[in-house]
Amino acid sequence: MKNDGRFRFDNFVVGSANRLAVAAARAVAEAPGAAYNPLFIYSNSGLGKTHLIGAIAHHASQLQSDLRIEYLSLDEFVAQLHASISAGQTDTFKQRYQHVDLLLLDDVQFLTGQRETQSEMLRLFNVLQGGGRQIVMASDRPPGEIADVDERLVTRLAGGLVVDMGAPDFETRVAILRNKSTDRGAQFRQGVLEELANIPFANVRELQGALNRLVAHQGLGEDVHAEQVREIVGADTVARAMTPLRNAALRSTPAPQTVVAATAASRGGSAPPAANEFASFLSDIAVAVAQHVEPWKMRLAEASAHWAGEGYRVEVIDRALRLTQSPNIEGLLDTFAAAVEHLKTLEQEAVAVDPALGGDDVFRDPERVAEAEALVERALSGQTPPPGPSAAFARHAYEVGPSNQLAANAADAVVAEPGKRYNPLFVHGPSGTGKTHLANAIGNELIERSGGALSVSCVGAQTFVDELIAALQDGSVERWRARYRAADALIVDDVHFVAGKERTQDELFHVFNALHDAGKQIILTSDRQPKELGELESRLRSRFEGGLVVAVHPPDRALRAKLYARQLALAGVADGDGLVDLLAEQEVTSAREVIGLVNRLVAAADLAGAELTAGFARAELRGTARTGGQPVVAAPSPEGAPQLDAFFLDGEKVVWDWPDVGGRAIEELR
Repeated sequence: MKNDGRFRFDNFVVGSANRLAVAAARAVAEAPGAAYNPLFIYSNSGLGKTHLIGAIAHHASQLQSDLRIEYLSLDEFVAQLHASISAGQTDTFKQRYQHVDLLLLDDVQFLTGQRETQSEMLRLFNVLQGGGRQIVMASDRPPGEIADVDERLVTRLAGGLVVDMGAPDFETRVAILRNKSTDRGAQFRQGVLEELANIPFANVRELQGALNRLVAHQGLGEDVHAEQVREIVGADTVARAMTPLRNAALRSTPAPQTVVAATAASRGGSAPPAANEFASFLSDIAVAVAQHVEPWKMRLAEASAHWAGEGYRVEVIDRALRLTQSPNIEGLLDTFAAAVEHLKTLEQEAVAVDPALGGDDVFRDPERVAEAEALVERALSGQTPPPGPSAAFARHAYEVGPSNQLAANAADAVVAEPGKRYNPLFVHGPSGTGKTHLANAIGNELIERSGGALSVSCVGAQTFVDELIAALQDGSVERWRARYRAADALIVDDVHFVAGKERTQDELFHVFNALHDAGKQIILTSDRQPKELGELESRLRSRFEGGLVVAVHPPDRALRAKLYARQLALAGVADGDGLVDLLAEQEVTSAREVIGLVNRLVAAADLAGAELTAGFARAELRGTARTGGQPVVAAPSPEGAPQLDAFFLDGEKVVWDWPDVGGRAIEELR
């Protein structure tokens, strides 16, 4: 899907039904990965979702020209995935997307039933979020209503901020009609557009279709009067617009191209295309520059732009551009091109051994060919361990309370004496309670304290399984084993996924023994303790239980207070009136819910132009902050249950279970 600049914030009409979505979209465009990640926008068809995510892409690219942006529909994403599978180039597909800075996906409701695509998206989201890269999605329904989708993916879709866009109100419809009329060069008598706006169209497309009819009618040579509007638009159109539950688009509405053609025909011919004055201006500038810049510099500048666009570092060419005299242009460019081809070959060899090496910076710099060759040599000998822990997870950022105190103490003991105190360390607990964060934090601490001397491998259990299958297919099992045994510490996240997989358990058993016998630290995470993993072989279960099995529980009040304080501080919100204490009283089942609530309160305060205080939060939780002090009427809760916010906790608007930034970033990571 091409972002051609048609969809911008400055031509998007903002009204009460889409104000929050637009505010969130602007925040994301101005600071990708720092505000709401992911941002999930949903609405019925024709209300501007595609326009809004297109505006994000356009605005972000204007602010940061070097930002790597991918903007496409889910259908296009699926088509690319299937094409890569057919061509045997799935690694290339993954490498392309895992280095994107801003990924925008439209029509994600079509994920229903596409398990292969869901699995790939889950891996991709883990990588992007782990690297602080921004994800934006649009759908015709909230995440929880997309049928037959992996629950883990649903939590990620709903993770950062979920916002809906409603049908435009009267004022917004008038503003849209005036903008569209100006774009078309159409002028109407006073009251015509207002009369058309009085018809409560369900979406902007229907509104635009009705405007098309007026434009076409006026093109016949007669001015349209306000009292003629409903007759021209058609009684059936008006009747359907008046039906609040109407979902299908008006099939009788002519396409804009048809109306334009009809209008032009009624005027006696086709409208002449507008002159592209800006393109002409650029052409004149190019001619002037070419007359004053030496040809050899033009040649180098073109080559630099070409190779930079291909993703390669071009410092060597840029240095030549700064020379006062022409160097050997042909020799320089031929050598550069040869180096690039050699790097491509080396990267293919490396990826065949270890897919995680794909996209490594060393393969993008023609001046580092020797380093690339050395890396490939190490990979071929099995001396390159799997990827390390995600830098997004730091020990100092892991808040501790009674619910996770024991696990945190055990983690610190492991860092102090790796391989000696608790080996293995088995951390279990519900989703979203911080297991992945703690495991990665241990790995990062081990690396930092050793000054980078320790090699720590971090892998999701599903990735472990996939890698073994690939090794079995290409006969490289011995090399695959060597990679894991080369690590000084091994972290396996979500180890419950190996249950029931006989060959994987066999290989994990041997890797475990090799590392454990060598005194190397092993850390495992799971959603259950070992004795509850029914299809886990007893020999593995006994080894998992041989170190320390420790649980992390849903956050207690003390931990909730720390989590809220941290998230509010990250959002730039000061706690001066008991805001943290108020929020800490809200029971949650995971740290993800804490972050989700803070995001929503911050967004609501920004929208209202108010400071986020305890009073505002209390009103928002009661549903009165945006209703002029009038409580939102909600269905009564069961007897004895707390009264929840009718806006934020409405099942159609919010899915609470979501990962923190980079949450579970190593799950299934290749």
